[in-house]
Amino acid sequence: MELLKNILVVLHLLGWAIVLGGTLVNLRAPKIAPGVLHGALTALVTGILIVGVSEMSDDLRDPNMVKIGVKLVIALVVTGLTIVGTRKPERVTTGFLGAIAGLTALNVAIAVLWR
Repeated sequence: MELLKNILVVLHLLGWAIVLGGTLVNLRAPKIAPGVLHGALTALVTGILIVGVSEMSDDLRDPNMVKIGVKLVIALVVTGLTIVGTRKPERVTTGFLGAIAGLTALNVAIAVLWR
């Protein structure tokens, strides 16, 4: 079970890396790279699976549900922004991409720093 959780964590981090990299690369000519939506969905789904696997395991540490809730809301907002930017590319600005990149960095920071 621990191996599955670790694989999911790697996929989760790779999803966020795709989102962050894809948005930062396209800041000059504001557009959503095709992989950004896939990265956001990967991060969202693997995050939910990580929580499920953690709940099923015999680990004595209970997951911090407040932290998970905050991260879930941020992930949903990032995913929503990428969906809007993919479907309506004319709405994508540098500020729009900055919001996606900033929220992605915030989500990673919360994961690392909130103990």
